[in-house]
Amino acid sequence: MDVFGVDIGGSGIKGAPVDLARGELSEERFKVLTPKPSTPDAVADCVRQVVRHFGLPVGPVGVTFPGVVAGGTTRTAANVDKSWIGQDAAGLLGERVGAPVTVLNDADAAGLAEMAHGAGRGRTGTVIVLTFGTGIGSAVFTGGSLVPNTELGHLELHGHDAETRASTRVKEEEDLSWGRWAKRVSRYLAHVEMLFSPELFVIGGGVSRKAEKFLPLLEGVSAEVVPAQLQNNAGIVGAAMAAAAAGVVPAAAA
Repeated sequence: MDVFGVDIGGSGIKGAPVDLARGELSEERFKVLTPKPSTPDAVADCVRQVVRHFGLPVGPVGVTFPGVVAGGTTRTAANVDKSWIGQDAAGLLGERVGAPVTVLNDADAAGLAEMAHGAGRGRTGTVIVLTFGTGIGSAVFTGGSLVPNTELGHLELHGHDAETRASTRVKEEEDLSWGRWAKRVSRYLAHVEMLFSPELFVIGGGVSRKAEKFLPLLEGVSAEVVPAQLQNNAGIVGAAMAAAAAGVVPAAAA
């Protein structure tokens, strides 16, 4: 029985079964567009579609969410429909897919995967994983332990919510060159560095596939800055890891 990871994003919902020992997808991921409006019922149907794409039986499922998640309940909804706020996401999704579901913040999931299998592996100081996409997600680790739901993409930067100035979506919407976008990202990273003094930034999200386009252009940051090794699959892997950590994974699968 496979352990699944599903990554809910502002533009797409993707998932796959995961090899937990290797930290890799065991099959090619399947993706559908995030519905508009992205209500709980509509998104739950898409999550079910992604999971059922791989056939039956369905094993335990870890699901990421773009917002604060506490005890399986979604507390914020920056880039999906506001009706998610206060939703028992774990209950809704578990009922819809017919399997045990663990829900966690999307950037936290990506961070867990990068710390276990990627760019943060073996690092024990303060590490900050930042996922650039529709918004900016964050996962903060110290001593290898996660500080959940940090939401550093919503820090105020020059009078603006940081992700409204430096996300990948903003780069695309404003048709920013890599150089202009890198200047915005540099200012953002410098601000986060001033507050947290990390030894390492890991840059994730889809843009990590093009790290050579912008990482050499970053300025004013003392910490080491590297691309995510698992790239845009980190959320899926981390979601499956969370399902395993929740104790819902049979020993043979884990």
